[in-house]
Amino acid sequence: MSEAVLLPGTARALELAARLVQSETRQPSLVAGVVRDGRLAWSTAVGESTGGRASPGPDLAYRIGSLTKTVTAVLVLQARDEGLLDLGDRLGKVLGSDAPFAGARLYDLLAHAAGLPAEPAGDWWERASGGDFRDLAGRVATQQPVLPPEQRHHYSNLAYGLLGRAVEQVRGGAWAKLVRERVLEPLGMTATTYAPSDPGERSARGYSVHPFSGRLLDEPSTDTGAMAPAGQLWSTVRDLARWSVFLLDGDDRVLSATSLSQMRTAARGSVDGLETVYGLGLSLHARPGGDRYGHGGSMPGFLAGLRVDPRQRAAAIALSNGTYGGTPVLPDTLLDVLGEHEPLLPEPWRPEPVVAGADEIAGEWYWGVVPALVRVQSGMVVLDMGRTGRSSRLVPAGEDRWRGLDTYFAGETLSVERDASGRVTSLRIATYALTRRPYEPATEPG
Repeated sequence: MSEAVLLPGTARALELAARLVQSETRQPSLVAGVVRDGRLAWSTAVGESTGGRASPGPDLAYRIGSLTKTVTAVLVLQARDEGLLDLGDRLGKVLGSDAPFAGARLYDLLAHAAGLPAEPAGDWWERASGGDFRDLAGRVATQQPVLPPEQRHHYSNLAYGLLGRAVEQVRGGAWAKLVRERVLEPLGMTATTYAPSDPGERSARGYSVHPFSGRLLDEPSTDTGAMAPAGQLWSTVRDLARWSVFLLDGDDRVLSATSLSQMRTAARGSVDGLETVYGLGLSLHARPGGDRYGHGGSMPGFLAGLRVDPRQRAAAIALSNGTYGGTPVLPDTLLDVLGEHEPLLPEPWRPEPVVAGADEIAGEWYWGVVPALVRVQSGMVVLDMGRTGRSSRLVPAGEDRWRGLDTYFAGETLSVERDASGRVTSLRIATYALTRRPYEPATEPG
């Protein structure tokens, strides 16, 4: 993955943003990169304290913390796609009825909606050497859900430790081996590893910064054991650039396009809601220029952030070796800078292809007195109900039938109603009646 060249003004503004985070939040070293059109378009390194002779740069490995969860989620969805498990399964179906939190659904664990405790009982797992799953199960045996399931987002590291074990169970292999063989190797992410490689030379050492003296305090580099699926991995800006391209464009060798889309879809709520919105392994973020998705990460001595912006066809990554600071939110700033200085040029408009059955239903409709519009866009039929938020893309589902693909009407069937002459009179979806005129007398309003 080679670096392209951004305009000098863009590069300087990106450099400024990275340097401000490094200096204002006292990161021993910080590396960052911007991806556009499938390649690393810009990168920088600020600071010198890597714990050895290595200079910071796009090929130096840092611990990425909870960015690991995005990889674990891919493993779970791979297993689902191959019929090894179902996201509606209870954890006990996979791990046995005596497993901790056996009643939790796999889907809810992925979405942080199962109500599990944020952390496993015992010593803080991020700073303590972790044991095997038997040890983890013993430590959490007396813990109970802290919230009812499926009611609200409650971030849980423990949930991803359990998901990692579920994948091991259905695959019959160790999580680390599955990550390497089923995700990293197909994507060419050879610098992403379970443990640091040659600390101080090929990977940075982790530090905390004393609040008053400014001295660097060593942080441990732990093997988190059974909790590894929640935050163990190490990676580089260059490898995470490859990961961001996968999250944007997909790769059927690793995950189907349908499953990748599911990762990027809110599991509950909407992206513009007040609470944190999570898909399956990805956090979702509303921005003025369009929604973004990605993840942050933190482990003692390290911070990480990755954000993907589909509208810009871009992504940004930031890694540092300090325990506290602004690194996880830097990618959003970098994407804002990119959009301001070098906005993506729109694709030329091209005539739409013929979509069978679309011409008869295209045009203006009314839900009561609320205007709605059916049109063909990007080769698909779109039902746009404006400010109501009740909109969806539609795909054919039989004669005079269309199925909602996403958002409010996902999975719902739109039926085309005709009179005795065969003329289309109304559209009905989820009990709503759409007519050509407001509250058209010939059709019962819905």
